[in-house]
Amino acid sequence: MITFLNGTLTDALPTQAVIDVNGIGYEVLIPLSSFEKLPGLGQAVTLKTQLVVREDSQTLYGFATDDERDLFKLIQSVSGIGPRLALNVLSGMSVVTFKGAIGACDVKLLSSINGVGKKTAERMVLELKDKVGVAVGAATALGQATAPRDKTIADAAAALEALGTKPAEAQKAAQAAQAMLGPKAAVEELVRAALKGGR
Repeated sequence: MITFLNGTLTDALPTQAVIDVNGIGYEVLIPLSSFEKLPGLGQAVTLKTQLVVREDSQTLYGFATDDERDLFKLIQSVSGIGPRLALNVLSGMSVVTFKGAIGACDVKLLSSINGVGKKTAERMVLELKDKVGVAVGAATALGQATAPRDKTIADAAAALEALGTKPAEAQKAAQAAQAMLGPKAAVEELVRAALKGGR
């Protein structure tokens, strides 16, 4: 897996860049947010990358920051969204703005991105709100007291998803079960309680 490229920028367009790494030119698809951070042609550049392999193609996507690459991966976890549309999202708004829009359930703002309709925006909010919230909460948490609890909820939610529960509902159900049973409840107990609650 190619996780980053470090070389000389030989060509750059708003949607792609070519990087010379020891005499080999790599064509990398990039979002506008990364294009704006590129140095001048002929200068050294490092891009974080994500290789997407399909039956008929292998495409390398590049990003100026880890945050952009992480969000690129996260957006693709939404059903029906592939790498091209994920790249459009990053070209349409910054990582911070996107996370803020998800947190605020701002479907109108998300729909303003090229290629994102109202239904897709609503699906993004539904499927990413808890994930973005958990990521922000983990980053801002002081102390480690909540870490085991967060992991228990995450494991229970994952188990519920495997049993056919939608991601956003699984997270809420796991949290509700823990609120009822207490912070020391095991994953299995949370799953059982959540399944009973859904009947």
